[in-house]
Amino acid sequence: MKIRSLIILFFALFLVQKNISQTQNSPDNYRDKTQNSKNYPIPAPHQLKWHEAELGVVFHYDLHVFDGKKYSQTANRIAPVEDYNMFNPTKLDTDQWIRAAKAMGAKFAVITATHETGFAIYQSDVNPYSLKALKWRDGKGDIVGDFVKSCRKYGIQPGIYIGIRWNSLFGIHNFKAEGDSEFAKNRQEWYRRYCERMTEELVTKYGDLFMVWYDGGADDPKGLGPDVEPIVRKNNPECLFYHNTESADFRWGGSESGTVQYPCWSSFPTPFSHNKNLDQQREHLQLLKHGDPNGKFWVPAMADAPLRGANGRHEWFWEPGDENAVYPLEDLIDMYYKSVGRNATLILGLTPDPQGLMPEGDVKRLEEFGQRVKELTENPVKSVSGAGSRINLKLDKRQIVNQVIIQEDIRQGERIRKYKVEGLTSNGWKTLCEGESVGHKRIQTFDPVEVRQLRLVVEKNIDVPQIRNFSVYDIERR
Repeated sequence: MKIRSLIILFFALFLVQKNISQTQNSPDNYRDKTQNSKNYPIPAPHQLKWHEAELGVVFHYDLHVFDGKKYSQTANRIAPVEDYNMFNPTKLDTDQWIRAAKAMGAKFAVITATHETGFAIYQSDVNPYSLKALKWRDGKGDIVGDFVKSCRKYGIQPGIYIGIRWNSLFGIHNFKAEGDSEFAKNRQEWYRRYCERMTEELVTKYGDLFMVWYDGGADDPKGLGPDVEPIVRKNNPECLFYHNTESADFRWGGSESGTVQYPCWSSFPTPFSHNKNLDQQREHLQLLKHGDPNGKFWVPAMADAPLRGANGRHEWFWEPGDENAVYPLEDLIDMYYKSVGRNATLILGLTPDPQGLMPEGDVKRLEEFGQRVKELTENPVKSVSGAGSRINLKLDKRQIVNQVIIQEDIRQGERIRKYKVEGLTSNGWKTLCEGESVGHKRIQTFDPVEVRQLRLVVEKNIDVPQIRNFSVYDIERR
């Protein structure tokens, strides 16, 4: 009897533990973990990785890269590609892609596994319209697999972009199979299941991922959209999810300029950043751009732009004759200050060519960008950390300074609401710069001034400020 009782007790404890584990991994409890006892949001652990990364890239690659024509998004969304065997990157080298991203300073890279044609650039058992259908590499090529291996080889965190909002082959427009017939309704349900199965395939096939990105979102799982978030959370629990109408681990910053507006708060009034019925409304767009200092959810900002966005171009995919569209270095540095320097993460869109290589001019510009960011941020005159509304920074000698970097310890939330930086000059204390949001990182430049001491003065806060880093620089501005 004692043995039977022990067995019963052990089984009961097993069921209790299983129930606790399931509760802890549920989406609702997942969001609860991002609230603290003082009722303002804090980031989840995987969101901290997002902030620490600061710089990332997304590689766009699809069938139409090989047609020798200028890309037309409108046509691409409605016209299926007839000759998919034109996809033939004879010199494909994903190592070269990732080396270019690493030289830029990127900490993560994302690949478009599928985009608006519906074609999948990996070995899919779900999507027949994939590399398995090609003559290239005898139908055995796997660009997503090669990409992930290259990321891990060079210490870059891999992410996967899944495009489901448009599918020109299957006739899906803005998530919807056109028509009201029984045929259209059945196709709609099939497409929902197809997207869910493709998601499960991608998040289980390639190991731990940094993010899964649904461009244009994955729609409403209670409406036309597939229910993909639980699939991602279950199979890749440390992966960033972006996004559907119910959840987002970060938000689009309101433009494709590579910049965000200031102030830029990481908090948001809802647990998601996308609502297709509000996207065109000014109020929602302003929320995307600025966040909400009183928001109860941690949904930090993303700034994105294609590298080939200069001279009137804005191209996410390679096109012939666009070599002069690569942004000048000074424009990229301006993006950096207006994204990373405003508490956002910057993602640059990169475009491998039909050979399967990053163009030489693009690679060189990324190297220049990475080097310049290091020059501007890696060698402070002096740094300090601390807690409280006044942080003093004493220099070893009186000298010229012209830039500060401030970082809160965001593990404890964004607590600063208004601040100023003062410098002790020969004529007394002088305000050098001021602002509102700080968050993970705030970078500000000002006119060169000779000082012996600086102080960060927090004039408004919701809790004791926790300053992870307060650094001052003498940078060469060119």
